[in-house]
Amino acid sequence: MLLSMTGFGKSVVETEHKKITVEIKSLNSKQLDMSLRLPSAYRAVELEMRNRLAHRIERGKVEAIVTVENIGSDSPTQFNLPLLKTYKKSLEDIADAIGVSHPADWMPLLMRLPDIMKAEAPAEDEQNESAALIKAADAATDALVEYRREEGRKLEEFFTQRIRQIENLLAEVPRYENERVSKIRTRIEDNLAKLGQVDIDLGRLEQEMIYYIEKLDINEEKQRLRQHLTYFMETLDGETGQGKKLGFISQEMGREINTLGSKSNHAELQKIVVRMKDELEQIKEQVLNVL
Repeated sequence: MLLSMTGFGKSVVETEHKKITVEIKSLNSKQLDMSLRLPSAYRAVELEMRNRLAHRIERGKVEAIVTVENIGSDSPTQFNLPLLKTYKKSLEDIADAIGVSHPADWMPLLMRLPDIMKAEAPAEDEQNESAALIKAADAATDALVEYRREEGRKLEEFFTQRIRQIENLLAEVPRYENERVSKIRTRIEDNLAKLGQVDIDLGRLEQEMIYYIEKLDINEEKQRLRQHLTYFMETLDGETGQGKKLGFISQEMGREINTLGSKSNHAELQKIVVRMKDELEQIKEQVLNVL
C-alpha cells in the first residue's frame, strides 16, 4: 500500500484549564525535515513529541504547530516578572547602543512582548497538560497518516492507469515491426540502386542487411520493459515505504523506452514511443510524492 508524503492532521484536547490544539502538515521531501512550534511552557515534552512524530511520519517536510488556550475562570495567572525585567534591561541596552532615548512609559511596549503572563498551575496540572499534549499530538498524527493513506490510494489508482496505458501501447508495437523491417530493406536497396552501375556481392549484401536489421531489433527492449512494468505493479502491492524503489523502476522503464525510440526507424513506432514517454513522465512526477 502506498502512502503519500502530502497530508494534514489536527486534534484538539481539553483539560480542566487548557484547550490544546495540535496541527501537523507534511509535504514532499527526500528525508524527514521537521519543524515543531510549541509554547515555551511545554519544552519539557518537545523531545518526546519529536521522537513520536519521527517514528510515525518517517519522511517529508513536516510542520507541527501547538497552540494552547486558557479556558475557565479559575486558571490562576500572573505576570512573569523575571522575564519582564529581562526584556526591559535588553531594551535599555539596545536603546543606549543606538543612541535612542528611553520611553517615558515602558508598560505599553512590554505588554506586547510574548510570554509575559504565566500560569501558576500545580504540578499535577502540568502533568495532565503534558499528557494531553502528547495525546493531541498522537491523534493529529493518526489523522495525518490516514490522510496520507487516502492520498496513497489515489496515487495507486493513478499509477495503475498509467502503467496499463504503457502496456497497451507496447502491445501495439508488433503491428509495425514486419512493415518496419521491410521498409528498412527497401530503403537500403533504393539507395544502392541510385549508385548506378556498381558490382555488388549479393551474398555479402544480404549478410550486411541482416546484421544491420539485427542491430535494430527491439525484442529485448520490449521484454525488459514488460518486466519493469510488472515489477512496478508488484511493488505497488507491497508494503509501504516503496517510493524510492518506484523511482528507480521508473528510470529503468525510461531507458528501455528511449532505446525503443532510437531503434524504431518507423514513424508510427515513434508516435507510440512519444505517448509512452508522456505516460512515464506523469508517473515520475507523482512518484516524488510517494513515501
